[in-house]
Amino acid sequence: MTGNGADNPRRPGGTPVPVAAEFAVDSPDVLAERLRDAGYLVPRALATSTFLALRMGKPLLLEGDPGVGKTELALALSRAFDAELVRLQCYEGLDMAQAAYEWNYPRQLLQIRLAEAREGGEGAGIQDLFTEDFLLPRPLMHALDASEHGPVVLLIDELDRADEPFEAFLLEFLSDFQLSIPELGTRRAARRPPVIITSNRTREIHDAIRRRCLYSLVAYPSPERELAIILAHLPDIDRRLAAEVAAFVAELRAMQLFKRPGVAETVDWCTALYHMNRISLDPDTVQETVGTLLKYEDDIERADPETVAQLIGQARNKVASGL
Repeated sequence: MTGNGADNPRRPGGTPVPVAAEFAVDSPDVLAERLRDAGYLVPRALATSTFLALRMGKPLLLEGDPGVGKTELALALSRAFDAELVRLQCYEGLDMAQAAYEWNYPRQLLQIRLAEAREGGEGAGIQDLFTEDFLLPRPLMHALDASEHGPVVLLIDELDRADEPFEAFLLEFLSDFQLSIPELGTRRAARRPPVIITSNRTREIHDAIRRRCLYSLVAYPSPERELAIILAHLPDIDRRLAAEVAAFVAELRAMQLFKRPGVAETVDWCTALYHMNRISLDPDTVQETVGTLLKYEDDIERADPETVAQLIGQARNKVASGL
């Protein structure tokens, strides 16, 4: 798929960088089925956004609370299409050297010393030190280079944790799928890799990044979908227990918590209950295992025995009404 515009990556000679053919699917439903086979149950709206991002060659920006499945989408894409996953984990202080490339300074220094020893005191010339042999690719460059050899999914995880100036560096990469190296020139992707960018909304992502992406807000799953996720991960678990857990967690998330439990915590809790041979929730079991679901002391204190008993009752009512 090709097109015109500033967001269209170009190779030398003005040729558009093609979308990787390995990710071609006919519809959002086909994509949802492939992701489901890879262990990821995707809502219809998110399946459509992901489908369009693949077809249009656009990065997909996913925002939402921690634990709703943003990162897991990239992992599932790599599994579904047998692609290499390249992950850039963002953090405060992240810069180009950690994200894109850096020079192997110890090896360059060794080369200078060897040249001095060989040539009677004259070190290596500057042109001999800034070559491919001394270049250390980091995730962004690795994604560009790897796209020449096979399908790649690039995950830029938790961009909101990085400093705002780092976003300015990303603009060239997201617009043109290229990196400029002053000593070597411009490196471009052979094919556009799918790019998933996640944000937990701890700060606002700049408009310039948003304009280069398609966007989807990922919310916590409904109890019905969370039940399906539990059963997909733990097919041997008692279905009534899984339904009670899904309903209980939905009620728990409605409370004022410092950190609401994510889907991964729900699955961990179900796994713990399964290993304890439980077939139904009871207050004592919840109190004993709450550390697999809630991870902050203040939240655990809010889940006192009276509150837990009330949530269990509400969960059972939901299950009885057809969850």
